[in-house]
Amino acid sequence: MSEGKLLPLMEEFYSLQGEGTHTGIPAWFVRIGGCDVGCRWCDAKESWQAEFHPLTSTDEIVSHALECPAKAVVVTGGEPLLYNLDYLCAKLKEHGIKTYLETSGSEKLSGSWDWICLSPKRNAPPLAEIFPKADELKVIIYDESDFEWAEANALFVKPSCRLLLQPEWSRYKTMIPQIVDYILQHPGWAVSLQAHKFMRIP
Repeated sequence: MSEGKLLPLMEEFYSLQGEGTHTGIPAWFVRIGGCDVGCRWCDAKESWQAEFHPLTSTDEIVSHALECPAKAVVVTGGEPLLYNLDYLCAKLKEHGIKTYLETSGSEKLSGSWDWICLSPKRNAPPLAEIFPKADELKVIIYDESDFEWAEANALFVKPSCRLLLQPEWSRYKTMIPQIVDYILQHPGWAVSLQAHKFMRIP
């Protein structure tokens, strides 16, 4: 596992990106098991325990991605940076596949990425090294205090990084009016919605 040739694969599937900058774009999704962040509102808590998910050959994961008509792979979790992703990315890029990472930034960065979505969590803040490499800062808004958390993290990303506020799904009706008002007053931010849940797709 240290070389990244085996990964605890929770699931893999073909769908449309449901969140963030690339919403609506088709991609092959690779969800890796294991997470040490443990957000109380996580919608993939079954991913937390790596030992529940079979160690899978990274070459096999790549072979499945190659069967997908879209030349894009989104690696998510769990927290995928718990593992060495250099080998996975190298093999995907050999075939001209674009690589997208979704991470809390709580672990050391590995892999070669065309796009990094950083979604910082209070209970395991991002490492300083990942902020300047993030292409997208996506902050989940559960309550009003998260606006301050969003601004605190935005201080460290590069000027070209997209700034997104996303309502936590169970609090959508409560928080979306506040998010809209906040963005109208702070136009450096944009809204991200979990469009896949509205479309009822994976």
